[in-house]
Amino acid sequence: MNKKFTYIAVALILGVMGALAIGSFWNDAVTTDESPHTVAGYTYLKFKDFRINPEHPPLMKDLAGLPLQFQNLNFPTEHPAWKDNVNDQWWLGPVFLYESGNNPDKIIRSARLSVVIFLFLLGWFVFRFARSTYGTKVALMSLFLFAFSPTFLAHGRYVTTDVGATLGFFIGIFYFLRYLKQRTNRSMVAAGIALGIALLLKFSNFLLVPFIGLLALIASLINWQKPDPQQQMTAFKNSRQIGFALLGIFAIAGILIWIVYAFHVWGYPPERQTADMAHNLSSFGSRFLADTAIKLSEISILRPLAQYLHGLLMVVQRASGGNTTYFLGEVSAAGWTHYFPVVYLIKEQVGLHILTIIAFLTSLGGLWIAWKNLPRRKIGFLWARFKEWLLNYRNFVTLTGLLFIAMYWINSMTSNLNIGVRHVLPTFPFIYMLVSYQIFKWLETTNVKIEPKNPFHIITEFFRSYLATAIKGAFVAFILIWYLLTAVLTYPFYLSYFNELVGGPAKGYLYAVDSNLDWGQDLKRLADFVEKNNIDKIRIDYFGGGSPRYYLGDKFIPWQPSKGEEPGWIAVSATLLMGQTGKTAPGFIRNPQDEYTWLLKHKPVAQIGYSIFVFNIPKEKP
Repeated sequence: MNKKFTYIAVALILGVMGALAIGSFWNDAVTTDESPHTVAGYTYLKFKDFRINPEHPPLMKDLAGLPLQFQNLNFPTEHPAWKDNVNDQWWLGPVFLYESGNNPDKIIRSARLSVVIFLFLLGWFVFRFARSTYGTKVALMSLFLFAFSPTFLAHGRYVTTDVGATLGFFIGIFYFLRYLKQRTNRSMVAAGIALGIALLLKFSNFLLVPFIGLLALIASLINWQKPDPQQQMTAFKNSRQIGFALLGIFAIAGILIWIVYAFHVWGYPPERQTADMAHNLSSFGSRFLADTAIKLSEISILRPLAQYLHGLLMVVQRASGGNTTYFLGEVSAAGWTHYFPVVYLIKEQVGLHILTIIAFLTSLGGLWIAWKNLPRRKIGFLWARFKEWLLNYRNFVTLTGLLFIAMYWINSMTSNLNIGVRHVLPTFPFIYMLVSYQIFKWLETTNVKIEPKNPFHIITEFFRSYLATAIKGAFVAFILIWYLLTAVLTYPFYLSYFNELVGGPAKGYLYAVDSNLDWGQDLKRLADFVEKNNIDKIRIDYFGGGSPRYYLGDKFIPWQPSKGEEPGWIAVSATLLMGQTGKTAPGFIRNPQDEYTWLLKHKPVAQIGYSIFVFNIPKEKP
């Protein structure tokens, strides 16, 4: 494929993606996690103090906080949320944004514009990784599937950690595989830096450590051959080289973490850091790990690593505890094993699922043909052929993608933390690459055999072959056009996107809420609705990071279900409505006073951006 055309196509795809992402976030209110992340990023760079939001590494928040350093903002240094309380991010964020004389819209737009960089970087690496492994056509299709995924368009524009985490996993694996291919000191250093960056983007990226260890083990094993002593010696040297390189990669990543965290605790009073850690880890299950982290914070040179361990342990603690959420009519804090498969099925585009099915069947067909053509089927022979297959770099990358998807999904499905499809986002780029690779294998394969029986037969068989390929190509083109149109027509409601299998975003609340649908992003649209309909007072039960008081002023009346039914206007976020009306799971207890069952007998008069329901309760007739 022409190189100039390729880069024009890449620029066009990324350009349209950027326009959709930036345009769609412009009028979104601050979402749930953005408030603490934004104030944290500002304080990290302003004060070199890591007391806020230690449960996430700083890199994404630093990028969000960078443009804020040039806005002459007011910061509440004497407010108890900063001065006295421990990690009081959920109070400090709103105070900083809405109660300190700052412009919250300017702040959040600046921060979002910064973190969109991660979306572009990830897109570029998806193209680069796929191109170096599978070729330009597969790379362009992989990039296309990435760029117009409603899930990436949703989360790539917010000051949250999920796309950054995906980038971290992707570059960590990409550069380690590149080291295995090149085996140079330069590629080892690059892999170490990539791993360090990944570990500074999100703590869940720590899964990279055992995963690249597994890849190193596989790379060592495939070089071993029993019969030949010379080959065994070569394999031993290769294994030793990989082992030492792995230690070097871990060391480089550790040094990078220390350097970055040293900057972030520079202005953090040591005694305050130790006290905060003791408070945050007071209920951590393993006292040995918690006490070790606290003790390390008392040693000056180890304070950066202690702070990193502090955050890592907080994430482990939260993941084991879970979150109360609504899913398929039920409310629970224990989680569901089938949560992620179901939300993936209903949140991702149907076109992607169709392509995935074709890719899966194509790969099964290829495996069946390979199985039939095996001269022997004993375990030893199969293992030898498998190792031979893995010596091909493309095949090793394919296995890596499959292993990573399996590992990550198993880890997610066994976790109690079920609050959004975003938590399996790191596997998506690998899915796009593997699906695209198999789709092009399918397009290039035909079952028509041309045999030289006679000229007429040759001509008819040729056209049958051409026609079969043309039909398959047209079908894939149709799917991709549908995929693109869905992304464009969903604008700007990417967070609330649900596919046609469940009736689209308007019906999504019946299946899953929280970051799948409702993060408070439609608050400003609710304010517009109130203004256009000349509503004087409206009761609001809001889930999100915005401030109803800031956008609605005296029209806003704080509300909750325990206050009961009263005539007039009421708006309730979908997450709260479903969480207070869904059936409780066995063992989960909900206070009857906190239920919205009385609201269900009324029909909503409006659904604001799919995430906020507005009711107008009439006065009872005398």
